[in-house]
Amino acid sequence: MKWLAVFVLASLSLVGAAQAQSVDDIISKGKIAIAVDPTSAPFGITGTDGQPDGYDVDVARLVAKYMGVELELVPVTSTNRIPYLLTNRVDLVISLFSITPERALQVWFSDPYAGVGTIITARKDKQIASFDDLKGLKVGVPRGTIPDILLTKKELPDVEIMRFDDEATSIQALVTGQVDALGSSTTALIVLNRGKAEKEFESKITLVENHFGIGMRRGQEDLRQWLDTFVYSIKTNGELNAIAQKWTGDDLKPLPTF
Repeated sequence: MKWLAVFVLASLSLVGAAQAQSVDDIISKGKIAIAVDPTSAPFGITGTDGQPDGYDVDVARLVAKYMGVELELVPVTSTNRIPYLLTNRVDLVISLFSITPERALQVWFSDPYAGVGTIITARKDKQIASFDDLKGLKVGVPRGTIPDILLTKKELPDVEIMRFDDEATSIQALVTGQVDALGSSTTALIVLNRGKAEKEFESKITLVENHFGIGMRRGQEDLRQWLDTFVYSIKTNGELNAIAQKWTGDDLKPLPTF
């Protein structure tokens, strides 16, 4: 009987731990913790006040505003954003979080709120037109990101993939010549050429078009429904387009829905 009691208590504990956090739970708490990456401009930067800023941060601010709760921004990297979410250190991830089937095995995504291309970037004078042209070169990637995953899967012969902790560090590696090319988003190309009359870098190869979703723990159906409604609303009322114009200089491109 003692064994049975322990078993029942353990089972009840697991049921409680597995309960999905709802919108009402967050509102009752009065605060929402959202993971952002402040090293991947223009989606995430560190502002002049030392606090996170950028496209993703503006979206996070709108989430808190529409929920009517306080916002806590939690800086993360591409490698620890999922662990932070799964261990309840944050409620959501808004951090250049590309929607993929592999990631969907661990987390759920909202409908996309942004999209960018994943490309191979290099200096204009570097002759790269195909994957064969990468032979003998060093290609930098932010660790655990889509370009890292895609290039690793290709198993390109005689290509050294160098992994860095974040996009900012990988961009710097390209600028300083530590790597010959960079696997990253199209926004990295904007950063590389920003403020230069003569553009030094250009896109060489397009790997894939990515769409970013808001990440949450699996099973949070109520929260996902609210987030999809939220994304729909800020797309249709122009707030999301204003964020896109502010941080990318372009209007919001058409985005798919699930």
